[in-house]
Amino acid sequence: MRGEPWTDDLLDRALEIGEGRAFLSIVVERLGDLFEPRLCQTYRRLFADVIAKMRPDLTPRLRKTTGVGPVPCSRVYVLSRITLGADVAVTSVLLDAAKKRYPNAEIVFVAPRKNYELFEDDPRIDHLACPYARSGTLEERLRASASLWLEDGLVLDPDSRLTQLGLISVCPDANYLLFESRSYGGEGLERLPDLAAKWAREVLGVKDAKPYIAPAVPDGAPADITVSLGVGENPAKRIAGNFEPDLMRELARGGLSVLVDKGGSEEERRRVESVLQPGMRTHHGAFAPFAAQIARSKLFAGYDSAAGHVASACGVPQIAIMNGFVSERMLARWKPNGILIRGDSPDPLAQVREALVSGAHNAARRGRILENP
Repeated sequence: MRGEPWTDDLLDRALEIGEGRAFLSIVVERLGDLFEPRLCQTYRRLFADVIAKMRPDLTPRLRKTTGVGPVPCSRVYVLSRITLGADVAVTSVLLDAAKKRYPNAEIVFVAPRKNYELFEDDPRIDHLACPYARSGTLEERLRASASLWLEDGLVLDPDSRLTQLGLISVCPDANYLLFESRSYGGEGLERLPDLAAKWAREVLGVKDAKPYIAPAVPDGAPADITVSLGVGENPAKRIAGNFEPDLMRELARGGLSVLVDKGGSEEERRRVESVLQPGMRTHHGAFAPFAAQIARSKLFAGYDSAAGHVASACGVPQIAIMNGFVSERMLARWKPNGILIRGDSPDPLAQVREALVSGAHNAARRGRILENP
């Protein structure tokens, strides 16, 4: 991060730990999470060295340009960012822009099945499955990038892991446009959905692109309040101590119906079950059905996660609890619409109580949707 050179021995040692997983989670994610434009060039140099060591056959596919601008086309590919929250907050803006810029084109979402399920009820969106495994080794992820080649349409890249953040070509250069989310917006504090919409205006000429979801409509009555304590495999997002059981007790006090997601891992399931209050319902399974429930609820509460970005995209009032951010710009970029509770504040639970008393909880009780602050 200081711009100093790294040695081959140091990089080799880093790539050995966890078959490259530690390098991705500690080095690559930190370079991105700081949202410092200067670090984009550092990342490109570093990851080009990684590719030369691990997959030299991919070196000829290192991208030299970000594209030449929108072109007439009958097919548009929009690449997934792989994580569900990023696909709601960022990629969905590009999907919306593609539909508006190319009303007669086929729009293809290149994504894992679980990500596509967030948009499967949109008749304009087709699906191309990709083999990228978020938990895979570095070699497996590079193999997935190497297997992807899209010759017959325009490609919109929202800083996807499929291209290793715009580094590996997956189409002819003339067919490619990159929204480099780590540098776009410079030193400012704008939110990523707003920056993606701004990029769509500047590059595609679409004035009103916005985040959205379109999952299959669920059965049954909606819940008043939806809750997620999921942290996307990042325990730093949690608030320790009694915060979680106290939060659930506060949400249960109003006598409203509450639906809680049990999460995507055994650890999250046990943690959620340990803090459930009497009468609370739970959701366990695929994320898209829970996202549809969030869209129908009157209030969402939970950690910074995919669920919070769904609530933000759907205009659902929320109490968003954010912790573990590595910079103020990371907090600003990822914060959803709603009442923000910082995990590093002196008393996060008191802020939750204040938020509930000040209107969000009472509005849910009356069946009215609040305007997001």
